[in-house]
Amino acid sequence: MRILVTGASGFIGRAVVEDLAAQGHRVRAAMRQPADIFARSVEVVAVSDLARPLEWRPLLSDIDTVVHLAGIAHTTSDVGDDLYDRVNRAATAALAAAAARNRIQRLVFVSSIRAQAGPAADHALTEGDTPYPVDAYGRSKLAAEDAIRAAELPFTILRPALIYGPGVKGNLAALIRLARSPWPLPLGALHNRRSLLARSNLVAAIHLALATPAMRNETYVVADPTALTMAEIVAALRAGLTRGPRLLPIPPALLALACKAAGRAQLWDRIGGSCIVDPTKLVAVGWRPAIDTRAGLAAMAQAA
Repeated sequence: MRILVTGASGFIGRAVVEDLAAQGHRVRAAMRQPADIFARSVEVVAVSDLARPLEWRPLLSDIDTVVHLAGIAHTTSDVGDDLYDRVNRAATAALAAAAARNRIQRLVFVSSIRAQAGPAADHALTEGDTPYPVDAYGRSKLAAEDAIRAAELPFTILRPALIYGPGVKGNLAALIRLARSPWPLPLGALHNRRSLLARSNLVAAIHLALATPAMRNETYVVADPTALTMAEIVAALRAGLTRGPRLLPIPPALLALACKAAGRAQLWDRIGGSCIVDPTKLVAVGWRPAIDTRAGLAAMAQAA
């Protein structure tokens, strides 16, 4: 299979390219700053900033399928609605239109669970829920999904939960740094559950989407099968660092008050709220995640 992977140098993209190439696929890896990071069998190509119009058709020449990962990731900084829209929606819409003209056999789009919900939800999220993104990032991802469906080409859309793995950045990297501290942490009474997704489990879902006819024109939420409490997440990270949990059972109401008093109410939503993602639909078509969440978190902390 001849596969174009966008965002090939990113946290997910590099793992996807390496796995596809190892399986014998002919991979064209598109990235903003080409680097010698892949096997010689991988064709590396440069792409311009997706905030500006891009001519996709040359990148699609002789390509059968596309895995679209490129975009602006969710961030707490003030990126702005317009930039999210241009990079995550408009660029994806242009790619989908070009792929339809080139009769691409399948476009696998890695969206986000944030296209469906905010950082917390009062029920387990499934594909049957009406999407209700709460920020510019989520809205841009949902709009990108709609653009792909409107392009009338074969597609599979994946909505992953928060992804972890060696080299992760952002909130999980900060949590690893916190777990490295020798001090007890006031998270022992946090029994809210949050779904996470091992990067290698997401790569397995992408492989399945490329190979499975039944996944054509379908949308799937993706998460490790077992959601963990925040206390269990930190305990798993500290286990990877060969440390005990050392978690103090401070009442969640006091932690919420402290976050809000410090102007960090959104932080509390991510720490104290529940967000359970139910991947039953994906499991039903053959997805078999190999990485257990606790073991994966421990391995990530050990590698950091």
